[in-house]
Amino acid sequence: MQGSSSSSRHVLAILLIILQFTSSIAKTFSHKPYHTKRNTEYIRSSCTTTTYPRLCYRSLSIYASKINTSPRLIAHTALLVTFRASKSTSRLMRKIARTHRLKPRVAAAMADCIEVIDDSIDELQKSIGEIVRIRRSNFVLIMSDLQTWVSAALTDEDTCMDGFSGRAMNGYAKMMVRKRIVKIAHLTSNALALINNYASSQILD
Repeated sequence: MQGSSSSSRHVLAILLIILQFTSSIAKTFSHKPYHTKRNTEYIRSSCTTTTYPRLCYRSLSIYASKINTSPRLIAHTALLVTFRASKSTSRLMRKIARTHRLKPRVAAAMADCIEVIDDSIDELQKSIGEIVRIRRSNFVLIMSDLQTWVSAALTDEDTCMDGFSGRAMNGYAKMMVRKRIVKIAHLTSNALALINNYASSQILD
């Protein structure tokens, strides 16, 4: 009888564990749609403060679960998205410079553009490295650095586009490069706006 009682208690304990586990899973799935909606609405709302809100939402909403409702994480993610797009554009420009026989003026503009976009990439990389180091003690200093570096990256991108201005620069290289540079300039502008939002919020998470 004692063995039977012990066995019953053991089975009951296992059933309770299964019940708790099932309940935990049910809670997770029941809350997930709410959290996902809350996160995406937070991104949508944050993006309304940027110059290019549709691009902002489109580029960041796929990271909603990572961003949650964090001003720091939305700014950090915007920087990462911009950094990756800039690296891709730099690779494309180098490929065009190697594989297309460019006119001297176009080749010079391409070389200058590659140089300033590489500067922009360095500034974005520094920003990504610094934003994860933010603490209450260094918040103001790091935010100031981020605003300076991302503003400089935006200036670099504008400089690149200026180099391709004028009818003499028309052609495949200008079309391909300008399209990409415009996009990363818009992404950079949005990232700067989200950094400014984060600086204003002064929320540490």
